[in-house]
Amino acid sequence: MLPDPETFRRVMGHFVTGVTVVTTYRDDGSGRPYGITVNALTSVSLEPPLVMVAIGHGRRIEPHLRTTGRFAVNILAAGQQRLADCFAGAEVEPDREAFCGADWTPGSTGLPLLAGAIAHLECTTVEIISVGDHDLHIGRVDHLATNPGHDPPLLYYRRRYVRVEQATETRPEGRP
Repeated sequence: MLPDPETFRRVMGHFVTGVTVVTTYRDDGSGRPYGITVNALTSVSLEPPLVMVAIGHGRRIEPHLRTTGRFAVNILAAGQQRLADCFAGAEVEPDREAFCGADWTPGSTGLPLLAGAIAHLECTTVEIISVGDHDLHIGRVDHLATNPGHDPPLLYYRRRYVRVEQATETRPEGRP
């Protein structure tokens, strides 16, 4: 018997993830930015550089992503929890319809990039694969950048935000 969704979510919550906001433009001709919080991000390929984000069916950003065929991934810093909550749909002001009041600039490809994010990836969709209750958007990375001297990342663990308070670096064995 398959696990029920709540048990599956609880167990998967033990995997620490980073927190991102995927952004694009509205497909209504207004050119207004739109975004959603996503923690399902992974690199897919180095050559060509590809990433994948998973977006739940029925999310309001889905038609915008399909129409524009482009998206940006904004990797959030620890101090950006409010943005993560807002783009996840929390009832706050300003809300998602007002782009959560976020400071942003158009990136080199014109996609909305959030100020203060620790890194950005600007992508062109190359494939969308529908699996279960999500669509996997695979994007070719057209441009990317990191924010020098950035804060630590915003992390998510067991349905709560966690922060890196103290960390030590250890190189993997057998790797340069």
